[in-house]
Amino acid sequence: MNVRDSEVVCGLLDKAGYRMTEDEDGADVIIFNTCSVRQHAEDRVWSAIGNLTRVRKRKATVNERRATNDERRTTNNEQPIIGIVGCMANCYRDEIFRRAPAVDFVVGTRDIAKIPQIIDNLGGKKGTVPFGDSPLFLRKLWETDAEARPEEIYHTGFHLDKEHALVVISEGCENFCTYCVVPYVRGNLRHRNYEDILREIREAVDRGITKVTLLGQNVNAYGKMGTVPKKRGQSPFFIELLEKVNAIKGLKEFSFITSHPKDTSVELFRAMADCAKLKKCLHLPVQSGSDKILKAMNRGYSRKFYLDLADNYRKIVKNGVLTTDIIVGFPGESEKDFQETYDLINEVKFNAAYIFKYSPRPHTAAAGLSDDVPKEEKERRHRLILELQKKISRGKKE
Repeated sequence: MNVRDSEVVCGLLDKAGYRMTEDEDGADVIIFNTCSVRQHAEDRVWSAIGNLTRVRKRKATVNERRATNDERRTTNNEQPIIGIVGCMANCYRDEIFRRAPAVDFVVGTRDIAKIPQIIDNLGGKKGTVPFGDSPLFLRKLWETDAEARPEEIYHTGFHLDKEHALVVISEGCENFCTYCVVPYVRGNLRHRNYEDILREIREAVDRGITKVTLLGQNVNAYGKMGTVPKKRGQSPFFIELLEKVNAIKGLKEFSFITSHPKDTSVELFRAMADCAKLKKCLHLPVQSGSDKILKAMNRGYSRKFYLDLADNYRKIVKNGVLTTDIIVGFPGESEKDFQETYDLINEVKFNAAYIFKYSPRPHTAAAGLSDDVPKEEKERRHRLILELQKKISRGKKE
């Protein structure tokens, strides 16, 4: 999702007359597209902004010592505009300006369409009067978060990969897993109209792109819950959407991510088997193999339910790839709970797994729980599951 958001921002700025550059020192605008799902991701952003600020200050000091008064004014204007977008913008808001004074603007996930206007108002090489360092105007813009992003932002034609397009089918999430910050930073679940989705895919195919990945925090819920635009007719459910995408001429291959187990069914597996262009690959995050921890996480399914899903997937989607997410060290996770997760992985034998050590996230229900699994124990559990999964993955490849 964040990669696609970056493409959307680049497409909007490209349309507004800006061009991407690999030269950080020569950039007029530097934007950090951020993630709040893991603490480590946030730490990297704070560190990068700090390093950028220190380098700029040193260069500005050297230039001021060498410059005349007229040159100083030019030098100061050459300082880049720095912006924060994405999940951290929604998560921390005003705190970003206090913690990183060099940041000029902060824009929430649903307001990225306003970024070109904001940069113009800050004096982004457009001849307009800058608003100085006051964030008040920007906060007003941000606080007008619309229920859904403007549809046109998805049709700039900008894709980093010239053979593969990322296509958002829904925004936000309403699952409220107790460890997850996504509903708080990306808002309620909002579905794009299926005709707009199909149009975006056809536009990509017309540009020579032959592969597509459908994106959503919970793609399986498409058409079932949340806000579904009905401006041009009834939107289909997810399986029907897959069938419509499969029928697009010129498209050679497509996939989707991410699925939630509670909304996954054998009907989906049959559709995956029947759609010739659909990759036989399913990412199905289990998070834990313990019923106690699954309940504490508010995942909405049991260990047995997940094992039955995995078994049906293997039977229906022949040679299908199955991957997952695992969290170790969730509050209250005992050695017995961890062993149940370890055993589930050994039983299902995933092709690959993303394994994370739990870290409390702001605004979430779990943030109010005692983070009672010691760091060393989290690292031990992480290492054991990582070693097990590596062994399973090697065996499958062989």
